[in-house]
Amino acid sequence: MTVPILPLPDVAPSVPDAGLGALATERGNLPLDSVDIRADISGLVAGVEIAQGFRNPFDVPVEATYIFPLPDRAAVTRMRMEAADRVVEGTLKERAQARADYDAALAAGQRAAIAEEDRPDVFTMRVGNILPGEHVTVRLTLHQPLPYEDDAATFRFPLVVAPRYIPGTPLPDEQAGDGTAADTDLVPDASRISPPVLLPGFPNPVRLSLSAGIDPGGLPLGEIRSSLHVVAQEGGDSGRTAVRLQPGERLDRDFVLRLGYAHAGTTAAALTLSPDGPGEPEGPGTFTLTVLPPAGRAAPRPRDVVLLLDRSGSMGGWSMVAARRAAARIVDTLTDQDRFAVIAFDHTVSTPTALGPGLVRATDRNRFRAVEFLAGLQAHGGTEMLTPLLQATALLNGDDTAGRDRVLVLITDGQVGNEDHILARLDPSLSGLRIHAVGIDQAVNAGFLGRLAMAGRGRLELVESEDRLDEAMEHIHHRIGAPLLTAVSLDWTGLDVDPDSIAPRRLGALFPGVPLTVSGRYHRASADARATVRAVAADGAPWQQDTTTSVTPSAAATPIWARAHLRDLEDRYAVTGLPDLERRIVETSLRFNVLCRFTAFVAVDSRKVTEGHPTHHVVQPVEQPAGWQLPTAVPMSHPAPPAPGQAPPAAPAAFSAPPAPGGYAASAESAPAAPPAGPPPAAPFSAPAPAPYGSAPTRGPSMPRGRSLLRRTGRPAGGSPAQDHSAIPARSRTHQLLDQELKHLTTTATAPSPERWQHLSDLRTRLLGITETARAEGLPTAPLLTLIQTLEITDGPTQQSRLEELWTLTVQTLTTYLGGTPSQSRERRPFWKKHS
Repeated sequence: MTVPILPLPDVAPSVPDAGLGALATERGNLPLDSVDIRADISGLVAGVEIAQGFRNPFDVPVEATYIFPLPDRAAVTRMRMEAADRVVEGTLKERAQARADYDAALAAGQRAAIAEEDRPDVFTMRVGNILPGEHVTVRLTLHQPLPYEDDAATFRFPLVVAPRYIPGTPLPDEQAGDGTAADTDLVPDASRISPPVLLPGFPNPVRLSLSAGIDPGGLPLGEIRSSLHVVAQEGGDSGRTAVRLQPGERLDRDFVLRLGYAHAGTTAAALTLSPDGPGEPEGPGTFTLTVLPPAGRAAPRPRDVVLLLDRSGSMGGWSMVAARRAAARIVDTLTDQDRFAVIAFDHTVSTPTALGPGLVRATDRNRFRAVEFLAGLQAHGGTEMLTPLLQATALLNGDDTAGRDRVLVLITDGQVGNEDHILARLDPSLSGLRIHAVGIDQAVNAGFLGRLAMAGRGRLELVESEDRLDEAMEHIHHRIGAPLLTAVSLDWTGLDVDPDSIAPRRLGALFPGVPLTVSGRYHRASADARATVRAVAADGAPWQQDTTTSVTPSAAATPIWARAHLRDLEDRYAVTGLPDLERRIVETSLRFNVLCRFTAFVAVDSRKVTEGHPTHHVVQPVEQPAGWQLPTAVPMSHPAPPAPGQAPPAAPAAFSAPPAPGGYAASAESAPAAPPAGPPPAAPFSAPAPAPYGSAPTRGPSMPRGRSLLRRTGRPAGGSPAQDHSAIPARSRTHQLLDQELKHLTTTATAPSPERWQHLSDLRTRLLGITETARAEGLPTAPLLTLIQTLEITDGPTQQSRLEELWTLTVQTLTTYLGGTPSQSRERRPFWKKHS
């Protein structure tokens, strides 16, 4: 069968987010050219400055969008924009106001930048009206606590946003962002957390530099380990150590630095007071309380343990091997007095046939059957996480669980987009349970897994490499055992504490090797201020400890507390959606100048640098995460999901596109699928327009929801990697392309007449390809064909009235086709708020 492919137009149009049709210059065609990260680690706190350098390689003003990660516990407290001889300090504002200020500045021809939080660890930077050849640097300042467990502190800095599974029904309205996934009812901002991904072979587009100065702060610093990168280490004066990343590294995996602080403290409970000002020693201020767990191990108690293992396509390769080993090790630690269940999930849920769906005694035979089941698991499919989580909590909340510790262990990379939806649905079933999360990936979704473990009063353990697995499993073994202390409560003496400010809100339990850290605000403190920690020991006896108290001024204590408190409030808002919580979140964020989901930093240069909005918009593609790879092709149809316990069917054959110009492979989306067997379709179809720099392929009408952009590679010496057959949920490709065209018509409406005539002429050519895509997707083509016929005469007339008539008709036609009305506002909805 012959599949005709329409030729590209003679003049490559300047389309938003263009890939193969992007303007090319000697300076390249990507705006982000450098990321410089400088950390100053003092004891268990890190201050970090990240500088993002943007350069405009085009001959027109540009707006650049970059979707990037930050540590989920970090408090972003400052933004600064630098361009030429201009330095503009960012201002933290309520998010809607900040976005309006940014848009108004661009419309007025001013240079501007805005930083927004979309997840605790996913942020969006937009920099607009960058002049041709100009370089703009945006600097963010943040403070983050270093988690301290098992005699080691960890400095983790994420460097890439990995693709996430997006469930739900696509929304018909304006997309919230410029990413590759469509917004859905379950993930209303999916288009903001799905950046396009560079294809293999693309030259390293971003210069990465990372350095960390380490001051032990009086603690006994031992071994320094970097688990995923090669670093150079240098000694310095006053006991300081400098660590630098080797040049040439890519932004494709987390940077993880572990600092051995052996026997870092001997005081069982310590209270540190940090007054707001040097002249206010009595307050107000921020307190930080640290409680060390008592020595020893708790006597074993009967447990009900549910192991929930993610076997979706993103878990292929070494992650699947590590997940199976982790789950098997946990099964091996169970005793005859324990009961357990094993659940594996992708877009379906399965359990060991020999064990059944319920809790069973952890006998030798049952443990063997469970390990046998785990050994046969392979990675495939999408990450439908909510259903198995609800199934697991239902097992643990059964009628016969009284007097037993109830533990859920989730083993996953956490790459889902509907975090708020999962937490809201799960919250009513968490009472009395403990949830431990094991995150396995080199770019794990630590923000979500940390929120889930916090809600479940458990712990999060991150495994970024096979070398780390054995050490991590020893820690996990201690976590799933009985906690050393439970029912923790605090009493205050000589300290007027704001009880609503205490973070975390749920104090949870103390496990071996893991201190409890609590922070909050106080109004006044007396000279004998102290706290008394009360709890119940593992043997049921009461436990009590008074704190030692010190006053230590710290610039980081208040923002770190504010970030933790805001995260608690945001998690409560995700469950309830109460307007009062929204108000408190905004007030807290603005008062303490800490970025959150309801606020944004915006910097506006007062100088006018161009006329109106930038005429070219580029979404910075991110690196392919380390250990992942693009599928060779994307099937246009999908078989029915396999029954529980069955392997998925093989994917149908598909056409693999040859390498595209520019030294990198064409995305699967830019290649037509293999023709189906049987009679040819009624009308030929063409390949959809190339996706930006290898962005995510979208699904056809018959493809299930899920992620199919990347699959994880297998080990070099191993067999073939597992294929992920699911696909990203989205509106049709036709709607996505027309939405881009409509946006570009809006941004070029004030351009000179010759440029607008040329744009309509080029648009007609592109509409020919979009019409064929619509026909292949079974969508109406008559309105588009009529518009194409009308635009056929755009090369002749030059009258301004005729131009305006055709321009208005084009906008009306595309708006109506997309389900709107010509007069409706295209202002974006407040996607960061909870919607019923």
